[in-house]
Amino acid sequence: MTAESDSTQREYDSSQDAETLYNYHQLHMPLEKEVDAVFCLCSLDTRVAERAAQLILDGYGKYLIFSGGTGRLTQGRYDKPEAQVFGDIALNMGVPKEKLLIEPLSTNTGENVRFTYALLQDKGLQLNSFILVQKPYMERRTYATFKKQWPDSDTRISVTSPQFKWDEYPNDANPKDLVINIAVGDLIRIREYPSRGFQIPQDIPDEVWEAGQRLIRAGYNIHLP
Repeated sequence: MTAESDSTQREYDSSQDAETLYNYHQLHMPLEKEVDAVFCLCSLDTRVAERAAQLILDGYGKYLIFSGGTGRLTQGRYDKPEAQVFGDIALNMGVPKEKLLIEPLSTNTGENVRFTYALLQDKGLQLNSFILVQKPYMERRTYATFKKQWPDSDTRISVTSPQFKWDEYPNDANPKDLVINIAVGDLIRIREYPSRGFQIPQDIPDEVWEAGQRLIRAGYNIHLP
């Protein structure tokens, strides 16, 4: 970030625009217990693993899938693939090992979807319904990516995330500026990726787009595609 953009960021209160984006990215979908699996897309936020594991412990789904290798945001953060880190968290919370499926190679959301489908095919598992678990500010893009890239169009999905309001979410491992940068970058991906064949289109209200543009002008631009 340049000195000029850093100065602009200090003068600009990003709180409202950041909250607008954070809320837009969440879908608040109802969850059904009678699903085949909880499918967790791994990341830098281990609270996502805790949310996915707790769903299984509460009776949602027969399997718990963790998908993730090492992505741009987790390079140097873990000493093994994201899916294995998240799987260890689930085991420590009491999830039975036989319920776990680990996909440790994917590096982005599209690969999470495609590589997990391939894993299930290899294991001869026909799963037709999922609860997808992701960071709060990536729910919408996860939904749009799955709907585009999962081969079986009749598969039922809902999406959820750790249950935090915007002012509760950032922590030492997920600092506010990093979260805002990622949320802004994902807003741009939601606009651009349908034309590239990566995800289905999603409506972006004007006030959400304008909030994103203000954040970019303020210097929140390190995660743009």
